[in-house]
Amino acid sequence: MDKTTYSPRTLAVHAMGAIDPITKAVVPPIHVATTYIRDEDNAYSSGYCYGRPDNSTIREAEAVLAHLEEAEAGALLFGSGMAAATAVFMALEPGAHVIAPKVMYWALRRWLFEDAPALGLSVTFVEMDSLAQIEAAIRPGKTKLIWAEVPSNPLWTITDIRAAADLAHAHGALFAVDSTVASPFHTRPLTLGADVVMHSVSKILNGHSDVIGGVLMAAKDDAYWARVKRIRSAIGSILGPFEAFLLMRGLRTFHLRAEAQAKAAEALAKRFAAHPLVAQVLYPGLPQHPGHDVAAAQMENGFGYMISIRVSGGEAAAIATAAKVKLWKRATSLGGVESLIEHRASIEGPGTPCPSDLLRLSIGIEDVEDLFNDMDQALKAARG
Repeated sequence: MDKTTYSPRTLAVHAMGAIDPITKAVVPPIHVATTYIRDEDNAYSSGYCYGRPDNSTIREAEAVLAHLEEAEAGALLFGSGMAAATAVFMALEPGAHVIAPKVMYWALRRWLFEDAPALGLSVTFVEMDSLAQIEAAIRPGKTKLIWAEVPSNPLWTITDIRAAADLAHAHGALFAVDSTVASPFHTRPLTLGADVVMHSVSKILNGHSDVIGGVLMAAKDDAYWARVKRIRSAIGSILGPFEAFLLMRGLRTFHLRAEAQAKAAEALAKRFAAHPLVAQVLYPGLPQHPGHDVAAAQMENGFGYMISIRVSGGEAAAIATAAKVKLWKRATSLGGVESLIEHRASIEGPGTPCPSDLLRLSIGIEDVEDLFNDMDQALKAARG
């Protein structure tokens, strides 16, 4: 299909026009082969040689993702979001200094604390919504990467992507964005100056809580991007073909789901903000959120599907509220069609920057009234 004729939404529905050339099936087959026939001259005219670095089904999903994110250098699918995210850091030269958010996805934050130093990397954590803090943390000649998560999990802090990218580039550093929560439906960081964008495709891009995967996309096909490609090939961290097939299925309805979930999240955020048993609602779509103005300038089609609420009565009331829900699912992850609730401080454990009275909510596609009523009864039941 002509990418200049149709919108990203239409191209995602049609998987970029992929049709099985033999059967003419509108859903392409899953290619599971691990090895391929050589030509008589020992070349691979098909373009495929072995399953560890490459696969036809994965290429099809990567093409859709790259178009959604406007990634000139293309997309690379990984076996998990963590595999994708850590590859960004592993592709740096030993001795590099990186800057990351104080509040971010906990597993990657822990990896940066515990494992990155063994690779010769040093990390400084800052409040990523403060350009002054980012600039103060830069070490001239040493800082090679600034990593942002926008919005950041679970406080939904907003970084000014364009301003932070300009700051990074002025000091010779790359700027990478974990845009899992925003998704390309709301934000396309590469168009705002980022060099690399990362997504956990396990979340809203797939949307059905049945795929573990991650993706990296880049603005330039340069030496750094070549190192990322080599890392994925060398350590065998490519996504499996069946998972790529499921991801393609999810991408066909991505825009419908993202639109519905953002509308539901905004409606619920406003209602929770007025609830007498909710002390605070953290959602960038609310005017009182400290990052609202920046979010409004760089996000489209709403503000995403993630909300956090701080429950009146502290940690005990928050945990009790999560225990009393009937419709919301007490489970990790986010972005699926079912709404989830989680007490993040319990999950993250000692050292977490997450307030102990906070509940993280991932909004699905259920009826908004049902979701609100269930949370309302849980908040009240938690008070006995």
